[in-house]
This record gives sequence, structure tokens and C-alpha cells, in this order.
Amino acid sequence: MKTRTPEEGLTALTDDAERNRLLAEMAEQSTDMISRHTPEDWRFIYVSPAVTHLLGYSVEEIVGMSAYDLYHPDDVEDFRLRAPTVNYDRGLYTHTYRFRCKDGRYTWLESTSRTIRDPQTNEISEILVVSRDATHRIKADKANRRLARVLESTQDLVIFLNLDLTVSHLNEVARMALQLEQTDYSSFPLSWFVTEKGHAQLMDEGIPAARRSGNWRGELDMRSLKGRRIPVMLELLAHRSLHGDIEYFSLVAHDLTEKKAAEEQLKQYQADIDHASRLVTMGELASSLAHELNQPLSAVVNYLRGVERRFAGQERITWSDLELPISRSIRTALRAGEIIHRMMDFTRKQEPVISDLDLSELIQEMVDFCESTAERHHVRVVCQVPAGLPLVRGDRVQLEQVLLNLIVNAIEASAYDCEEPFATVRVKADDQVPGHVCVRVEDQGGGISEADLPRLFDRFFSTKQSGLGMGLAISRTLVENLGGELWAENLPERGARFSFTLDTAD
Repeated sequence: MKTRTPEEGLTALTDDAERNRLLAEMAEQSTDMISRHTPEDWRFIYVSPAVTHLLGYSVEEIVGMSAYDLYHPDDVEDFRLRAPTVNYDRGLYTHTYRFRCKDGRYTWLESTSRTIRDPQTNEISEILVVSRDATHRIKADKANRRLARVLESTQDLVIFLNLDLTVSHLNEVARMALQLEQTDYSSFPLSWFVTEKGHAQLMDEGIPAARRSGNWRGELDMRSLKGRRIPVMLELLAHRSLHGDIEYFSLVAHDLTEKKAAEEQLKQYQADIDHASRLVTMGELASSLAHELNQPLSAVVNYLRGVERRFAGQERITWSDLELPISRSIRTALRAGEIIHRMMDFTRKQEPVISDLDLSELIQEMVDFCESTAERHHVRVVCQVPAGLPLVRGDRVQLEQVLLNLIVNAIEASAYDCEEPFATVRVKADDQVPGHVCVRVEDQGGGISEADLPRLFDRFFSTKQSGLGMGLAISRTLVENLGGELWAENLPERGARFSFTLDTAD
């Protein structure tokens, strides 16, 4: 062992003193609380001035106090028993706990402690501790744990994405819905979990919008690894760092499977109701239809009986003799066939077919169709539709249903209330508003009472004693499904007007 010279020994003592001075100065200036404690009862032997900032005590007040007296009661045993909140690594203990401040409240501290042993006896002489405020970290950890619990308990699919749009995390609901059987999914691309159309929608709309404004929302179809389609309402979020750079994306997808199934069921229910309404309408018109069919059939019989009477017993008959009665019979039979065909189309249960329609022609057909009903009620139906109306978008059978309902209602209202020998129902149409055609059906009835007007389109509400209260409600639904409106109003002089709009064809 090399022996130091007196000069070297003096230099070493000077260096140790300077180092101790610097360490003491650092302790005095540090924002962390540095303290020394007795090994048995952890009484403060020394504490740095940071104690005032952290706990509110002065140095003089806390020296001599036991740390055990300041621990939160629930944390004392954790430290004594070295619970999981106490970590040991290479001679250093790190402990997170609650410590009582001078004002009585508790604050979270994180302390790293080390035992100092007597070099002669190897017994613990004191404990050196460095403590810092851990309140913000503990609160952040608790918030993160709460968010994690919410993340795993929510019924929405939650997916976190890296910047290259590969998956970094999925919650349990997403793993089950997407039928992930393996645990390592971190390398899976997002394109595996959305349909081709949905992926294109995200690339073209979702990602650019999220980069610009931070979020995007839209409906699309996801798919599991086994091919099951999942309709979702999806929200895409871009998460940024403190510097403003996007760090990752998250997807929150609400499964719309049940909602879509319910909508489809409601759509089917609505179709069944509409069909039933048409059948009821035909039932109400049965006597008029029978009369309308009876006319052409009787005419055919009369034509053929005339031929029979005229040419009975003649051996030679020329075509010129038969041409007129036979051609009339054919035309009349075709007319009867058209009536039956229209009835079958109107009552047939079928999916709507949206197309461009000539509204002028359709209105005239419905006016002709209701002619017998109008005559039976002593009502005239006047069609005032100008030539050259633009085509409209709609389903032919549905528009026939709306027009038939409004015209028949107008005929019945006029017949019941009009005092004139022949009341008049007017059917009008115009395209004064660009992009729309407006149809109006005006009657000469007694009008609509102020009490009935707000409920007129409610289901099961009817002003007729034998009415089901479905016709107007269904008519409004059909018009609104085509993007139009249906409303009612009283005319200034007498009667009521029912109007509806339709979009013109592009």
C-alpha cells in the first residue's frame, strides 16, 4: 500500500472538504427534499430547505419528528412489510406513499432511500432519503387506469394505430368483434379490419380530415378476420404531442348491426303497412271498380250480340261487315284489361323502383281511374296540369297511392259537405320553384277544423267515421322518403287544399 506524503494527505483532506461543501450546497438548493433519519424510528436528523415547499414545515419544526407519524395510516404497513409499492434495486429502496403536510392534507411523495453503515461495526447508523413530489404523476396514473377501465368496459370497438396505420392496441370488445384469436396483433394493418370500400373512405376522407382538424366521423363497414361484416359509426382521432406533431391515431367504432337490423325490420313493416293501405283503398273503391269494369264488359257483350242478331242465318259474311263491331270489342276489352292491370300493379307487394316519371301523365291516369267514384258521389274531378312539366323522381306505385288517397279524400269531402248539385275537385301542378314540382288537390268540402289540423297526419287519426287513419300518414311518409313535403291548409273561400312537392329529375 502506497503511503501518502504529508502534502498529498493535506490535498486529499482539502478535496474531501470541498466535495462535502459542494454536496451540502446542492442539497440546500435542490427542489427535492433530502433527509437523514435514525434507523429505528425514522426520526429526522437532517432535512433540506425543500421540506418547506413540499410539506409546509420549517427545518427546525420537522427535525426530531418520526416519519412514521406523518405517513398516511394505510401506507405505514406497506413500507414496513415492503409491499409492492416499495421497490428494491442495488441497495436503493424506492417507495411511493402519502405524507401529511403541516396543514393536515396529504401529498404524494416518491422517496429513494439508502442505508448508511458504520464502517467499524457494519451496523446501520442512519438512512439517507431523497424525496420528490409525485402528486401529478399519481393523479396521471390514476386517470390512466380509469381510462383503461373505461376502454375495456365500453361496448364500442377501440383501436389505436401507429402513424403507418398498423395496430398498436385493441380493447377486448374489438378483439372479440374482429375475431382475433392470437394475442400479438401489433403488426396487423388497418386494412385487414375494414372493407375495401371502407378503407378507401378512410384514406380519401378520414385520415386527411383527422390530420387537418383532429377528428373525422362517418359510417362504414368493418370486417373480422373471418369475413363477418360489421356496420359501424366510426370516429377517427389524431393525437398530437406537446410539439404539435401527430403521435398516433385512435378509432372508436360503435357497432350498428342491431340498429341496421331494426331499420330493415321497420322498413319491411312500413312496406307491409303501405301494401295493406293500398288493399284497403281498393276495397273502398270496390263498387266503383266493379262499375268501371262492368261498362266495357257490357259493351263487348252488346257488340257481339249485335253481330249475332244481324248476321244470324246468313251464309256469307264479309270482313267489312264485321270490322267495326269486332274492332270496338277489341278496344273495349283492352280497356277492361288495362283497368285490371292497374289494379294488380297497385295492389302488388314489391320493392320501390325509383325512376324518372311523367307526372302529367300519372296525374291524368289517376283522375281517370277515380272517374266512376266521382260520378257516384256527384263530383267532378278537373285536371289542371300544364303541359311541359319536368320529369320527377319517384316510385310510380307509391305516387299513385299518394294521388289516389288525396283525390278520393277530396271527392268524399266534397260529396258530404258541398251544397251544389255537382261539387268540383281540382288537381293542379306547377314548377314555379326551381328543382321542384308542386301538386295540389283542392276540394269543396267543409274544410279542416283548427283542432284537427295539427293531428291530421298522425297515424290512426281520421275525421271519417269509417276511416282507419292510415292514408294521410302513409302518404306523408312516402312523399318525405322521396325528399318532398306534404301539408294541408284551408282555402279562403271554402274547402281544403292538400299539397306535396317532388324533386325534379336531373
